[in-house]
Amino acid sequence: MSNVKGIDAEFIRTLKQKNDIIEVLRGYVALDRKGGNYWACCPFHHEKTPSFAVNEGDQFYHCFGCGVSGDVVRFVQEIENTDFIGAVRILAARAKMTVPEGDFDSEEAAKKRKKRDAVVKITRDAARFYLSNLYSGDERADKYLQYIASRGLSPTTVKKFGLGASLDYNSLPQYLLSQGYSREDLLDSGVVAVSEKSGRLYDAQGERLVFPIINAFDEVVGFSGRKLEKVKFGKYKNTSNTLLFDKSKTLYNINLLKKLKREQPIQEVIFVEGQMDAITLYQAGFKNVVATMGTALTKEHARLAKRYTDKILISYDGDFAGQKADVRSLEILKESGLDVRVVPIPEGKDPDEVAKESAEAYQKCLDAAMPVIDYRLHALERGYNLNRTEDKRRFVSEALKIVKEAESESVREELLKKLRDKTGITYHALERDLQNLKTDGGATEPVPIQEKLAEVASGTDKKQKALRFILAAKLFSAPYAKSLAVAELPLHNETHIVIAQYIAEQETKNERVRPSELFELLDENCAEFNAILDLNYGDKLSGEVAERFFADSVKTVKLEAIEEKIAACNAEYAKERDDAKRKEIAKTLGELIQKRNRIKKE
Repeated sequence: MSNVKGIDAEFIRTLKQKNDIIEVLRGYVALDRKGGNYWACCPFHHEKTPSFAVNEGDQFYHCFGCGVSGDVVRFVQEIENTDFIGAVRILAARAKMTVPEGDFDSEEAAKKRKKRDAVVKITRDAARFYLSNLYSGDERADKYLQYIASRGLSPTTVKKFGLGASLDYNSLPQYLLSQGYSREDLLDSGVVAVSEKSGRLYDAQGERLVFPIINAFDEVVGFSGRKLEKVKFGKYKNTSNTLLFDKSKTLYNINLLKKLKREQPIQEVIFVEGQMDAITLYQAGFKNVVATMGTALTKEHARLAKRYTDKILISYDGDFAGQKADVRSLEILKESGLDVRVVPIPEGKDPDEVAKESAEAYQKCLDAAMPVIDYRLHALERGYNLNRTEDKRRFVSEALKIVKEAESESVREELLKKLRDKTGITYHALERDLQNLKTDGGATEPVPIQEKLAEVASGTDKKQKALRFILAAKLFSAPYAKSLAVAELPLHNETHIVIAQYIAEQETKNERVRPSELFELLDENCAEFNAILDLNYGDKLSGEVAERFFADSVKTVKLEAIEEKIAACNAEYAKERDDAKRKEIAKTLGELIQKRNRIKKE
C-alpha cells in the first residue's frame, strides 16, 4: 500500500505506532484487562455485559455484541463523529505530528473542508467582535454589563465563557465583510441573516447578550443570544443549523468539560437546560456541568456525555415536572447505558438561583438526586392532592403503571413500599393491583455473547460459514491453518478476496498477518469482515474441535466449488448439439466427479 486514502502509508503506520490503541481508548471508555484482551461496555450501543474487546497486540477493537470494529483511526473517526482525515488530524495533534500536505480529499470533500474552514474563521471573529462590544465603553453595552453583574458573574467568568454583546443589527455584517469574507460564507455560517424585503445582511443575534457555543475542539460553532427586554416569545435565540452547529448534537460547555477530564477523573456530569445555569454552576465550583440549550435530550447528547462519564445528573428547573409532561425523554440517556438520576430543585427555582444562595445548598440538591423511575413517581405526585380520595386513587392507578416498568423485583418492592407510605394503602393491596395490570411487554434482554456467537453467519449457506472460519483461522494465525494457501480457495465475495490477497502478500513476504491493517483496505463497517472477526472469541479458533472444524470447512469449500463446476458442465452438456464437444464435456464431467469422490473419502 503506497498510500491510505491519499496519505502516505508510512505516515499512517507511524501515526498508529505513536497512538497506542489502549492509551487512546482509555480517554473514552473504561478498559478492564481479562486474558489476552482488554474489555469494556461498547460505546456504540447499550449493553450491561462488556462485549467490546480491544486487542493490544494487533491494535484493533471489535464488539461481539453489535459487530463494530476498527483500528485506532476508525475509533476516533466514529467517537468524534468526523471523517478519516479529521481522525488523522486529531491523532496527529495528540502525537505532535504534522499531517503531510497532499491531495487526499476528493474535489467535493476539499470544497466542503474549505467551506468549513471559512465558517470557523467567521464564527471566531464574530465571537471576538461581540466580546469587544461588551467592553467598548459604548453606552449601549451598559445594560448588558448591568445584567451580567445582576447575575453575579465575575469578569474572570465572563472572559472564560467569552460572553459578548450585539449592540445593533448592522455593525457585525459590516465588520465581517470588511475582513474579506464573502456574502455566501457569512450566510452559511448562520452568524448573519438576510432581509427578505431589502436583501441586506443583518446580525442574527441583533441586540442580544451573546453566548458563544464552543465544541470539544475549542471551535466556536454558533451562538445563543438573550433578549434583556421582556418579549412574548424568543427570549433566547440559537444559531440556526449550519455546517458546524446542530443544537440536537451539541452540549454547551463541552469544551471546558473536556479540559476538566484531562485534569481529573469525572465521576458525574450535571445536565442543565440553559447557558446561564451552566455558567453560574461553573462559577460556584461545579465545573462538571453542561447545558442542552433548551432542546430535548437526544441520543447524540447521550453519546457526547458518555465520553466523559457513565453517570448523569439531570438538574432542570424546580417546576420541571409541570413543564415537561413527558419525563420519559430521560429514558434516552438510560437507553445509552448511562446511570441517570434527577436532581430535585425547590419548586419555582432554577439551579443557578440555588447555587447563588450557596454551593452547599446546591450540593444538598445533588445529594438528593434520585433514579429516573423514582423521579417519575415524584413528578406524578405533584399533579395530585393525595388528601382527596379521588385524586389519590387516580395517582395510585398511574403510579402502578410506572412501578410495573421497574427493571427488577427488588426495585418494584422498594417503590411499592414508598407508595404505601405516601397513600396509606397496604403493601399487599398495592402488590395485588400491580400483578393484575396487563403486561405491555418488557424490553428485550440483550443477547448473551455466547448466543450471539452461535448465531454468527445465521441465514448464510454452508460454504460461506466455512470460508469465514478458514479466513478467521488464517487471520489469527491458527497453527493448523498454516499449510493452507489461501490462493487455492475459490472466492467470489469481494471482502473475502481482499482478505485472502492481503494474507497471501504477507505470507509471501514472510511477514506477520495483522488483522488491523485490513481496516485500511475494506469499507467502513464491513459486515462480512465483522462476521469473520466475531469468530475470534474465547477458544473458538483453538483446540482439537477448531482444528477438526477447519479441516471440515476446507473440505466443504472444495466440494462446493466442484459441485458448482459439475452443475455448469451439466448445463453446458444439455445445451451442446455437437457430438465431439459433448464428448469433451462428458470427459471433463467424469474427471470432476472422480475428484469429488476423492475429496469425500479424505
